Amino acid sequence: MRGRVAALTAALVLSGTAGVASAEPVDREPVRFATFNASLNRATEGELLADLSTPDDEQAAAVAEVIQRSRPDVLLINEFDYVEGGAAVDAFRRNYLEVPQHGAKPIHYPYAYTAPVNTGVQTGYDLNRDGMVGGPDDAHGFGDFVGQYGMVVLSRYPIDTEHVRTFRSFLWKDMPGALLPDDVDTPEPGDWYSPEVLEVLRLSSKSHWDVPVRIGRRTVHVLAAHPTPPSFDGPEDRNGTRNHDEIRFWADYVTPGRGDYIYDDEGRRGGLAPNERFVIVGDYNADPLDGDSTAGAVNQMLDAPRVHDTRPASVGGAVAARLQGGANDDHRGDPWLDTADFGDEQPGNLRVDYVLPSRELKVVGDGVFWSVPGSRLDRLNSTSDHHLVWVEVRP
Repeated sequence: MRGRVAALTAALVLSGTAGVASAEPVDREPVRFATFNASLNRATEGELLADLSTPDDEQAAAVAEVIQRSRPDVLLINEFDYVEGGAAVDAFRRNYLEVPQHGAKPIHYPYAYTAPVNTGVQTGYDLNRDGMVGGPDDAHGFGDFVGQYGMVVLSRYPIDTEHVRTFRSFLWKDMPGALLPDDVDTPEPGDWYSPEVLEVLRLSSKSHWDVPVRIGRRTVHVLAAHPTPPSFDGPEDRNGTRNHDEIRFWADYVTPGRGDYIYDDEGRRGGLAPNERFVIVGDYNADPLDGDSTAGAVNQMLDAPRVHDTRPASVGGAVAARLQGGANDDHRGDPWLDTADFGDEQPGNLRVDYVLPSRELKVVGDGVFWSVPGSRLDRLNSTSDHHLVWVEVRP
């Protein structure tokens, strides 16, 4: 254990420094992939763009500083409101990432990908059965407006935009053996949603993206998603079952012979080719052992035969769990692996954010940007209730 503490402390110190100035990517050098639910969402449409259009937003500055100190080469940001044309992404790069924050060196991402998501897009049905149609609970993905809680991929390496696959329109019912929510007051299984609802209801609460990134002579597929939280529902477990199947989607997509049923938004069928390299990234709202997710939900992905779970960890997460107590005291999971700081009484801190490379990629390092409480960079721990997770590989 002493050796592990020393190694993790060293990693924490390294991630807390300004790092090396960003240089042009060189073929065969290590590439750092990361995910960060940065909570850059706002209550009303247009508010995020307004906030990012000046350099004065304190939260955006803190998010940028976390990114600058972590130095990812390819980064998925969850909960970044979608703005058509990428104006919010451009403003964030220009006014925050490319400006030094508290002594951290600027970081430049020449390439970015963002696209529409399902949040706020109305289904036309009463999904939560509250007697009314409309509002965030009756949308394909929970949202007060279209595009709330969106996603963006930033990269120092070229993104092959012509070959991006998106799966925003894939219907939940089209997944074989889908774990559909059940009306517990009827004898029929999986009948919370009527056949009419299932004809339109999409699986992805935001979207699933396959974003190919060209790294020298190789391509690495960045598989990005943000499944719905497995809570805020009732005994039918409509969010828990959906979270389970949103996670299963990637497990099937990367496993040869299991993704034949999948179709993308252009109508192309099938999963990822067996010889393709990939990294799964995102906030999957599911811990392997604790929290409210359906049993085994994230293990579908962690245990997929082509997935390498390196188990990124931090000293800060372990210390925080001990200091905060509450639900953390009863957790079965290792607090070193926690990535999110949730309510102390329920559900406690959890591992919900993942960077999972394919087994063909040689891993050279990993970590969670979670500063030890009371340390110099402790002020960044409150930037979001999630922490940036990274894995460094040689493609």
